[in-house]
Amino acid sequence: MAKEDEVMTTDILFANPNAKKEAYGPLASTLTGIEPPIWCGLKAAYVREHGYSAKIIDAEAENLSPKETAERIAKENPLVAEIVVMGINPSASSTPKMVAVREIITELKKKKPEIILMLSGLHPSSLPKRTLQEEKADFVCVGEGLNTTLSLLKTVKSKEFNYNIRGLWYKKDGKIVSNGLADIIQNLDSLPFIAWDLLPMDKYRAHNWHCFQDLKNRKPYAALFTSLGCPFNCTYCNIHTMYECKPGIRFRSPKKVVEEIEMLTKKYKVKNIKILDELFVLNEKRVNEICDLIIQKGLKLNIWAYARVDTVNERVLNKLKQAGVNWLCYGIEAGSKKVRDDVNKTQFGQDHIRKAMKMTHDAGIYIIGNFMFGLPEDDMETMQETLDLAKELKCEYVNFYTVMAYPGSKLYEESVKNGARLPETWLGYAQLSKETTPLPSKYLSGEEILAFRDKAFDEYYRNPEYTKMIRDEFGMDAVKHIEEMLTHKIQRNLLKT
Repeated sequence: MAKEDEVMTTDILFANPNAKKEAYGPLASTLTGIEPPIWCGLKAAYVREHGYSAKIIDAEAENLSPKETAERIAKENPLVAEIVVMGINPSASSTPKMVAVREIITELKKKKPEIILMLSGLHPSSLPKRTLQEEKADFVCVGEGLNTTLSLLKTVKSKEFNYNIRGLWYKKDGKIVSNGLADIIQNLDSLPFIAWDLLPMDKYRAHNWHCFQDLKNRKPYAALFTSLGCPFNCTYCNIHTMYECKPGIRFRSPKKVVEEIEMLTKKYKVKNIKILDELFVLNEKRVNEICDLIIQKGLKLNIWAYARVDTVNERVLNKLKQAGVNWLCYGIEAGSKKVRDDVNKTQFGQDHIRKAMKMTHDAGIYIIGNFMFGLPEDDMETMQETLDLAKELKCEYVNFYTVMAYPGSKLYEESVKNGARLPETWLGYAQLSKETTPLPSKYLSGEEILAFRDKAFDEYYRNPEYTKMIRDEFGMDAVKHIEEMLTHKIQRNLLKT
């Protein structure tokens, strides 16, 4: 038994760094979603299940500065602090978090240098060597890292300090030591539910579009996974570095998925849910099983998830709608098939896209369309094709991205090899920051691409036909919300605006 005045030390503290203001500018305050840091929650649950104590600091949800985050970590004084570098959109918003990570490390090392500090998540997994060279962390954990974190805790607690742990990178005698990749967890049902009790559940907020039909009720909100990994291999995506650096996917059972959803609805009154899977609508039989269980339990939900135009049909779309999936996000990317084919997006053509969008709308499901400007084969004509297709498809919401060579992607490797211009800072990889620096295409400069993207965004959302569609589907509150969104002009250093 500990004495009453004795302070018990937490074994490990997981921190989600906050770089919202720098990455999203004025949009961060009310428009962006605030999502629970799932990897912090999953890792905390996993080590707790193995007998270790854990805490989470979600600096993003609590809007803590890097300095405040470091002060909170120092006050908690854990044996190990793990900063998890994973953004809401893993590929697009993980690397920009590194600006906050560096500040946290600098402050923490001043205050409590004895705390063992590890970085994990998508960016450190993509560039472990460079991360160790540039940051003052003690360790980098590559991949999903559940067993790596657990093994590090064991060796620290036992004071054996044997760091020959798979998935762990560190410095020894001035040299970087790599222990390769750790095995991934094959049976996802063996994992515990996310440690929701360690998260500030009252802080999480759905994306604005997710609640166009009820903008006053964006809270409570949660996100969870039904699978990990992705079976596809798009050249611009870096998600594979979180797993085995190759395509692959593992599934949770429908029973476990719906048990966690039901727990969230009962304990935390959650209705708005994001399914985090890189591709949820993949296996029709499995999707139907999940939907049937939700329907049988009478859960009233507002869900959004990712799908592909070649994985949906009328049957599964109607079942998704019955289960409360009101939004599907499709990665259409480009209006030109030649441009899509060049980045391994070869499975569908224009007719497939139009047919899938019509089926989705006919099922009563709203569409988020993801489009990219500046893919390698893009020129002004093909980017205009992309904008024209987005307008034609009548998506209730669109994300217009500029192409970034995100660390860990094939595009990044090719760009480094070819000497392409890359962002000078990690914040340059953020889509909505002042520092945004898109990758040039074969025919266009980064400046031209960024200017087109910002013009396309404005043109899409100011289109009278779009405004009428939103008014008819959601009412004037949604129209006013979009009008308010358009008042926030993004500053761009590259464009001198």
